[in-house]
Amino acid sequence: MRKLDLQELKDIMMGCAILGTGGGGSLAEGLSVVEHEWKSGKEFKMLDFDEIEDEAYYANPYYCGCMVPEEQELEEDIFDGTDIALSLEALEKYMQTSFHGVVSIEYGAGNTGEVMAIAAKTGKYIVDADAAGRAVPELQFSTYYVTGQPITPLAVGTIYGDVVVIPTVKEDSRAESLTRSMAVATNGAVGMTDHPIKGKDLKNSVIPGALSHAQKVGQARREAENSGKNPVQAILEAANGKLLFTGCATRQTDWENKDGFTFGDIYLEGIEEYRNHEARIWYKNENMMMWVDDKLRLTCPDLICVVDKLTGKPITNPNCKEGMELYVLGFHCHDLWKTDRALEILNPRFFGFDVDCVFLED
Repeated sequence: MRKLDLQELKDIMMGCAILGTGGGGSLAEGLSVVEHEWKSGKEFKMLDFDEIEDEAYYANPYYCGCMVPEEQELEEDIFDGTDIALSLEALEKYMQTSFHGVVSIEYGAGNTGEVMAIAAKTGKYIVDADAAGRAVPELQFSTYYVTGQPITPLAVGTIYGDVVVIPTVKEDSRAESLTRSMAVATNGAVGMTDHPIKGKDLKNSVIPGALSHAQKVGQARREAENSGKNPVQAILEAANGKLLFTGCATRQTDWENKDGFTFGDIYLEGIEEYRNHEARIWYKNENMMMWVDDKLRLTCPDLICVVDKLTGKPITNPNCKEGMELYVLGFHCHDLWKTDRALEILNPRFFGFDVDCVFLED
């Protein structure tokens, strides 16, 4: 176990935002909730994977919802984490237990920040792991589902104080439909806690060392920028990534909020070595498909990430604005996503594209 200082927390959230494939919540909001708990004197304790207790229970608190452009966010921040706290408390009460630690459900500065903040507030451990290794748009896109671990019982909390406990569902896609409908009815988001799991099962169901990996990426970007080096190159080296495209956003990304999701396209006109080429990225909350000159370049479950050309800071969907100069980076998904079971769950055909997966090595 190690206690994280504020800079380490910031590096983790930056790394999660970079690798969050355009989703996972706002970096500014994630930083805000973590800094609030830090300034109030709370401790952030991260549990190494081999310190997970076999008979203790762990769970995943997070937000379920869609994103909007930063300028359209609500003037008053009504999503302050109290709805997530409600869900965590309700699930502990229902199960008559106290969770030993909490786990990140996906990469993304917003959701990862909320996990770390609620762990500090309640005195729980943050497990150095993640259940996706990227951000994902739907509940069934988790390594828990890939490995056959149940999502229930789960609890939902809202900004209005509503609390719902769902003891069981037919399958994870039903949990997605039920909770997404509650998000649509609650200004676009609800707080959730799900996948309560004993430590002995957790060890075989999530990606170990995921937060340490994100910290490495965030730290590499920061140190490169501070020393006058290329932050994007530092990111690629730290995460074994590849530059997919360099371009200028030709117009503000086309997007719409529908059924609790943010759908959109990012269009880029190539610059530098990609001059006279064009790229398009399609997203459903997160970047899922990329084409260069109408040829499929990369698909989920691999990671398609958009960052500022100069700083390497992530650009979340749908915040790409006309005239922005951007790098599109590709990263390998975790090996769990390349199993036969996983590829039946997360693939282009799920989103309506009649094509096979294209991986970074392809």
